[in-house]
Amino acid sequence: MATPAPLPMDPIAEAKRQWVAHGWADAADAMAAYSSVMRAHQLMYSRVDAVLKPLGLSYARLELLRLLSFTRDGALPMASASARLQVHPTSVTSVVDRLEKDGMVRREAHPTDGRATLVVLMPAGRELVEGATTVLNSEVFAQPGIPAGDLRTMTAILARFRRESGDFTDPVQYPDPL
Repeated sequence: MATPAPLPMDPIAEAKRQWVAHGWADAADAMAAYSSVMRAHQLMYSRVDAVLKPLGLSYARLELLRLLSFTRDGALPMASASARLQVHPTSVTSVVDRLEKDGMVRREAHPTDGRATLVVLMPAGRELVEGATTVLNSEVFAQPGIPAGDLRTMTAILARFRRESGDFTDPVQYPDPL
């Protein structure tokens, strides 16, 4: 699919102008910020998807494989995966179903909790996620199209927004040992 030509103007700036013109100036900056984040998400997701699709991966599948690869044993309870990925358990089940069908993960009973199921990373899944991460890092993350300082500022602003929206709490800061 060909990349569409850039628009001759910024539609979000125009929407903000219209917001102000229609008497909603007090909400115009927030509308523009929200719209900008949503559009940036679309653009970023498209870049990531273009890299992952040829590898047979979606971002959701990559996230789960990467999460499992970060664990000591390559395994996590499905409920823990759901919590860490911040997605509904049904979504994790769906991703695990597809990855299991492709031989990338397997399910196994939790050794001490009869109610829990572990998702276990298989060698083919580890190989796929390592290769996909290498390609994603070189083709997207190493050249994000945003200067490094701006990335850090953007991440900090969005983290503050997420924290204040109840997405996470700051970890407890323990004192240094005496």
